[in-house]
Amino acid sequence: MAQGEKKGFIARMLEGKERDEEYARSTLPTNRWGLFWDIFKGRFSKLVIVNLLMLIFCIPLVAVYIFRYTWVNVMGATYPFSGGLLIGLGAYPDMIGSPEQIMLSGDMMFGALMVVAALIAAVGISGGMYVIRNMVWTEGIFVANDFWRGIKINIVVVLQSTVFYAVCLYLFTMSIDWAQLILAVGEGSSVLMTISIAISYIAIVVVTLMYLWMLSMGGSYKLKFFQLLKNSFLMTFGLIFQNVFFVVLMAIPAILVLLGSFFQMIGFIILILFGLSYMLLVWLNYSQWAFDKFFESKREGGKVNRGIYAKVGKGGSQSKAVQEYQANLEAAMSVKSDLSSRPIKPITDELKVYELPDSFSREDLKKLRESKEIIVEDTLKYAEEHKNDEKYVTYNAQFDKPAEEDPKDKKAKKKKEAAPADKKQDGADGDKK
Repeated sequence: MAQGEKKGFIARMLEGKERDEEYARSTLPTNRWGLFWDIFKGRFSKLVIVNLLMLIFCIPLVAVYIFRYTWVNVMGATYPFSGGLLIGLGAYPDMIGSPEQIMLSGDMMFGALMVVAALIAAVGISGGMYVIRNMVWTEGIFVANDFWRGIKINIVVVLQSTVFYAVCLYLFTMSIDWAQLILAVGEGSSVLMTISIAISYIAIVVVTLMYLWMLSMGGSYKLKFFQLLKNSFLMTFGLIFQNVFFVVLMAIPAILVLLGSFFQMIGFIILILFGLSYMLLVWLNYSQWAFDKFFESKREGGKVNRGIYAKVGKGGSQSKAVQEYQANLEAAMSVKSDLSSRPIKPITDELKVYELPDSFSREDLKKLRESKEIIVEDTLKYAEEHKNDEKYVTYNAQFDKPAEEDPKDKKAKKKKEAAPADKKQDGADGDKK
């Protein structure tokens, strides 16, 4: 007995054990959580490829961020932020508010570049979200082909949404930097500036949620920009608690990077391998649940629960997938197979078809025809000898149906059966008389 191939820990974790029950059709995903894990472990390699394709378009955005980070550090190292020397003798002019001024200048310059870089990243996002949306819908995909197809289909709506988000993010960042500068130099009302900073941070969160909804709705429905803006605003506040939970869930790779130390290295590895794909998968899977609940179930002909197989009812032991599988199996078994209904002689080396030489004559053609006829006769002879074997008799008996009688014959038979009864009844009446 051949031994199965030994797999590593990662392969066993993603693929499961051989002949495991998880491969049965009855264990197909019956909810969004199950669908997420089924896609993650079953199409992990495709998620990695999609992630790398999106990262190519994110290179300018990453480069701008690195330049900004380097510029801020260099300015912080070169500026003399000490306020005095030894016994309070002023060696340098007052530097109060200089750090805030550096941040404001850096964000103003590099923030504008990030808006442009975000538009380039949007091209990759438009292709990646199309591929991952099809995964959520459990449709067949070809990663490279569908990635470029997704760019053609989604590029307009993704660019519009990204421009809106990038500009809003830029303006709110400028607002925060300006308010912090005012607080540092001691001008203006500190209360108003603090409120302004808090409002700006809340607005960034709201706009981020709206941007995510604009991506998911724009990738699934044909909506104009202002309709997209309105619907994303309603979905942001209508599902605020669910939104926050799933944003935190999808931001795990970024959170690991912010934690620093060992976690930062893990976060970078995840982002490079499958981080962006993971984020889109979490959000698009969640948003599809919302679409099923609020949109698809409300309109006629809506496609609900794409990619998942709901159970028959509470406590039902069989899922819809099992029912479909059994129905297809019964339909296939109800059709008589010509291969299974008659004996077919196994292939042997006893009889061979005559091979024609490179230059052949009529005699060679005759030998070829005779060899074929001998094989056909031998096959028919084998079928005749084994046609009464038990397995063929049993199989063919399943499809043997009694011949249906002609309606005219049925009526004639009923009249014949009724005639003796009538005569018997007439005889009984005569005896009584």
